[in-house]
Amino acid sequence: MKAIENIAVPVTDQQLSKGFYLLLGFELLAEVVMPNGDTWIQLGFSDQVTTISLVRQWPYGHMQAGALQGLVLETENIVRERERLHQEGVVVSDIRESPFGKVFFLQDPDRNGLSIHQFSF
Repeated sequence: MKAIENIAVPVTDQQLSKGFYLLLGFELLAEVVMPNGDTWIQLGFSDQVTTISLVRQWPYGHMQAGALQGLVLETENIVRERERLHQEGVVVSDIRESPFGKVFFLQDPDRNGLSIHQFSF
């Protein structure tokens, strides 16, 4: 193994979720209709290897929308990022101090849990 390529994010409405993740700053990398009629939506950040895919089902077991908790995103200015998202109508927690920097929490439209960090190390 050499890298984490993709993290599957279970969602109910791929288009709604795509809009949310684009609002967070992700870029659309692929949106392809698969042979079974499902859509593969893959998003990521510039110059990053790891991406996410917004999936409604998974071939090897059930992934319930909202089950993913703990997707961690990094920012260089947590105060500005929190304010921007709040102004866009995203429900965000207060910024909290942690041993490794500052963090706030939010959820996507399916209640998948994310955190935004500004690391101090």
